[in-house]
Amino acid sequence: MSAPLRIRPVSMWLLVACGIWLVSLGLYFIFLRPPLLPEDTRFMGSTLAQVRTAIPGLEGWLKRVFIVMGGFMAGTGVLTIFVARIAIPSRLTGASWAIAMSGLLTVALMSSINFALHSDFRWLLLFPVLAWLAGFVLYVAKR
Repeated sequence: MSAPLRIRPVSMWLLVACGIWLVSLGLYFIFLRPPLLPEDTRFMGSTLAQVRTAIPGLEGWLKRVFIVMGGFMAGTGVLTIFVARIAIPSRLTGASWAIAMSGLLTVALMSSINFALHSDFRWLLLFPVLAWLAGFVLYVAKR
């Protein structure tokens, strides 16, 4: 008979979910996100036609920027999954600091900026922050 399965902490699964979300979001930015969303031109008080006339190369440049940004998102997600799967169950020194800072600099910052911009996606982008925060709190509480 094999050894009993080790029960993983809930904090690990919440942070793995955040990592998967970051990888998925990164892939969206690399492959699917259009250079300008309707909310982008709305925020600028302009139309897509006006932007295209005023800055003809903007969309091509933004597509490249979003590919790079998506790569960083996906890479951060991979590292988040690794930290959640290795550092959380082992309670490695520095794990709480890494979790706190990475969450603040990724999902929390992105969500807060989207609220400031009144993004159409602001409420959806609150969910990863809540999952990260719950995972962090449960980790600190040793659950």
